[in-house]
Formats: sequence, C-alpha cells, structure tokens
Amino acid sequence: MKNRLSVLNEKFRSLTRKGTLLISLLLSFQILLGQIPSGYYDAAQGKSGAELKTALYNTIKDHTVISYSGLWTAYQNTDEKSSGKIWDMYSDIPGGTPPYEYTYSTDQCGSYSSEGDCYNREHSFPKSWFNDASPMYSDLFHIYPTDGKVNGMRSNYIFGNVENVSWTSLNGSKLGTSTESGATLTEFEPIDEYKGDFARTYFYMATRYENLIASWVGNATDGDEILAGNSYPAYKDWYVQLLLRWHKEDPVSQKEIDRNNAVYNDYQHNRNPFIDHPEYAEEIWGTPTGSISFTSTPITSATVNTAYSYNITATGGDGSAITISATTKPDWLTIASTGDGTATLSGTPSSGDVGTGNVVLSASDGTNSTTQSFSITITSATNIVDNNTTNIRVYPNPTTSILNINLPLSGNYRIVLVDLIGKQIFKRDNVNSLYTIDVNNLKQGIYILKISGSNFNKLVKIVKQ
Repeated sequence: MKNRLSVLNEKFRSLTRKGTLLISLLLSFQILLGQIPSGYYDAAQGKSGAELKTALYNTIKDHTVISYSGLWTAYQNTDEKSSGKIWDMYSDIPGGTPPYEYTYSTDQCGSYSSEGDCYNREHSFPKSWFNDASPMYSDLFHIYPTDGKVNGMRSNYIFGNVENVSWTSLNGSKLGTSTESGATLTEFEPIDEYKGDFARTYFYMATRYENLIASWVGNATDGDEILAGNSYPAYKDWYVQLLLRWHKEDPVSQKEIDRNNAVYNDYQHNRNPFIDHPEYAEEIWGTPTGSISFTSTPITSATVNTAYSYNITATGGDGSAITISATTKPDWLTIASTGDGTATLSGTPSSGDVGTGNVVLSASDGTNSTTQSFSITITSATNIVDNNTTNIRVYPNPTTSILNINLPLSGNYRIVLVDLIGKQIFKRDNVNSLYTIDVNNLKQGIYILKISGSNFNKLVKIVKQ
C-alpha cells in the first residue's frame, strides 16, 4: 500500500501544473489509500496529560470553516447510511429497524410537531454554551443530523445517565433527571450504541477549542454543571469519568471512522484524534493524582426477603479520611460509613420493591470527591428458574461453549445475558424459537439469562464451566 501510494503521489505531482482538478484527485487518492495522513500525529508522541492535549490542539486547530448552511450538503457525504438514508443517532437502532428514516434534502426541516417529521442540525455541544460564535457554530465534528422533535426535547440539557425518565424517544433515547453529579440535574441519555460517539465528540471540543473553552462556562446555563472553567481538564471530574466510561463501553465504530475521513477529506481538513487514537482519551484524562476512586464493584441484583449487602471501598484523595454516603437510594436500603474509605450498603427488599432501584454513592475527603452510580434489580425468588421451567429449555447448563435457548412460545422475546454485577454480556431481540449463544470466551462462573416479553419475564441461572 505504501509503495502504491508513493507511485500515485509522484505521478500526480508531475501533472499538478495542468490544473487544480489534479490536486483534488491527489488528495482523494491519499485519503482513500492512507486514511490518517502520514506524520499527522507526530507531535503527540511521548506526551500525556495536558501536554498531549495541547499537542493535539496545535495539530487540529485552524481548520477550514464551512458555512452553517453548508452542513446540509455535507450530511449527504458525512452522514449517509449504505441505504442512502440520513444517519440520525437519535432515531437509529443499530442491528434493528429504526422507527423512521430520512431521505437527504427531501425530509430536511422545516417545522416539526412529532418524531419522524424531519431532520435538522443538532449542536450536540449546545451553541448557546459558546454564544453562537464561529468556528464552533458550524464545526461538523459536533453537529449531527437528528430528528427535529428529539433535538428539541434534548434542548441544551447535558448528556448523562438518566435515572428518573420523563420522556423516551422511539429509539430509546431518554430525557429525565439524574443525581450522578451529586445534584439533581435534567439530562439527556442517548442509546448505548452512540454514547461513545458523543463522548469522543466532547473530547474533540475540549481539545480543538482549548484556547476558548475556559471562557464558555459563563454562557452555559446547563453546561455550567459540566464545564470546569479551564482549558484542562476542561470538564468537571465527575463528567470526565462519565465520558471516559462511555468512551470505553462504546468503542469507535466504522461509522465514526468513515465520518472522520469524510470531514477531513472534503470539508474541514482536520480530524478527531479520539477516533483515530482512542487511547489518547485515557492518556489525557486518566485518573489524576489526588483524586478519589471507588475500588469496589456494585452488587446489582437482590431477591425479595433475602438480605442484600454491598461492602463499599474507596481510595485516593489528599490523605484525609474518606466518607462515603448515598445521595440516592431505595428506602429499603441503609448505609453505614466508617469514615476511613469503607461503608456497607445493606437491607432486605420486600415484594413491593420488585423492579429497579437507582443508587448514587458519593465518596469525599472534604476536598476531592467522586460518585458511583448503579441500579439494583429486585426480583421475586420464584423469578429465578432452573433448567426445567415449563415450555423453556436452556441447555446445556452447565455449559462450556454454547448455550441453546428454546422458546416454544408465541410472540417475540428479548434475551439478555448478564454477569452477577449486572454487566450486559449479550442481548438479542425478536427471538421466538431456538437461539444459540457462543459463550466460549466467557470466564468460568455464574451468569443470569433474562428472557422477557410483553407478558413474560423469567431469569435463568447459567453456569459457565
């Protein structure tokens, strides 16, 4: 590939005097064959933290600015699905059927009253936060085509993990409140498959506009809750941790890679470094010295009339005693903190507690603080079923390599496999007969298989040997 690119470059250099068209062709060949330009990130080598962020700023600054109206035309190239439809992250369902799709230009907003009416231009980093100033106002790396109604519902609210849902879009994006910051905030939560996309967008904004972002905090009515008022780290600690978690849990997709190349090649001639080099995010915003972190893993399941207990630990800080408290928890739980970085969250749920309860823990030494957010799913004892459940066969169980799920039931069902701390391993919708899951790569241990439908909900204990 390298030799082929060199030959093409040499050939086109000899012809560039004949017109600007050949220059354009040369650039197209370089992008097609090389993707990331050779040497583009040389200045980042050997750096970390604020120094790495500044090196990347110097690499991607002074991009070619397109007009705000030019975004409409750009979307046909940067945000087009293979089907020719516009790629809207507020309505798309990866691997499934979206509730609606948009045709380029034809469905461009316009006015809207409900979902599916039209698509418009969503400043995922709200434009009011930077007072509608250029070049942020038309920067393609944070402005996406999205459904007008969902865009309007999102408004200027920050992205986050919603705990109490007030509205849900047709693809599952949520609006509601959360206490993950330590205060009750209204937040908007995209679906899991696009959380990493928006996290890398925010890392880009903090880097590309390193020289400006410190001043934006005064304009950002909702952004004040996440902007730190400085160039580094640019975001408050709790939000840095949220972005890093989304970045890790939703890795870079081919969609992002293709979009990154299109923006660089055809429009702005700069790149999002966190798509090209995902490791840069951790190298810049990894856990800073003096910060507090939780070192215990939450227990996310409980059974009616059975004692629940989670032994919590947190370390770090400035050497002062660390106190752990619960800013949000179900009433059936109590917390006892020792004041030395340990605490116990315990209680016994009753039948009235069946469902999901949200928990937000805070650890503080008086100067530094952090939060841990999770949910506890409470089930009746009868909901944990064995392999002999009527009309359901899950086999072999225990298993070493595959898991067969036979559902001789009418209707379509969702199957979800989680570990004992609630982390999702596998999910599949619209299962209505026999389905097989490959579990070769799972560690030995116990897992929970959730089988659910409109009038059916069962949990099956799975043993991986």
